Amino acid sequence: MRLTIGWVIAIWGVFLLNILSGGYLNSFGIRPLDPAFLPTILSAPFLHADFAHIMGNTTVGVVAAFLIGLSGKRTFFEVTMICMVVGGLGAWLLGGVGTNHIGASGVVYGWMSYLMVRGFYNRSLGQILVGVILVFSFSGMVYGFLPQAGLSWQGHLFGAVGGVIAGATITSDDPVRRTPRTRDGLA
Repeated sequence: MRLTIGWVIAIWGVFLLNILSGGYLNSFGIRPLDPAFLPTILSAPFLHADFAHIMGNTTVGVVAAFLIGLSGKRTFFEVTMICMVVGGLGAWLLGGVGTNHIGASGVVYGWMSYLMVRGFYNRSLGQILVGVILVFSFSGMVYGFLPQAGLSWQGHLFGAVGGVIAGATITSDDPVRRTPRTRDGLA
């Protein structure tokens, strides 16, 4: 729960600072193919254009952050960083020249895709069931992959790719397997 609350405080705190700065912080968004803005793949997820933008990311993000947080702090940060970097690089490489990509939606898409696939990689029936429920509950998110004006579909798509990569590579959330015991207590 603390990870979820911390994430919400971070994005809303930056949002309020951005309002007070007159939107200046948005200049730390991702500007595709401009090498000077490559480091902004780490700042862009904390920036949001308006109230509707941050609310959309907060509502879905809270669910995803909480579910990932149940696997522990290490897993949460590993998944988040992979989604941030892969999603940000995708937006930086394929976003339209002259555009500015901001928002946590790439990370949120990454979190959701991670939650949808991790059970298959972990061989955990419980995690697979969570993934199936999420697919049905948030199936409308698929529209975020379609090119639309003012929407970073590149960030969404590559954030989701980052989530799949995280699900396939992270082992910090694997269920603990019990070693079989023989009659004399030795495996």
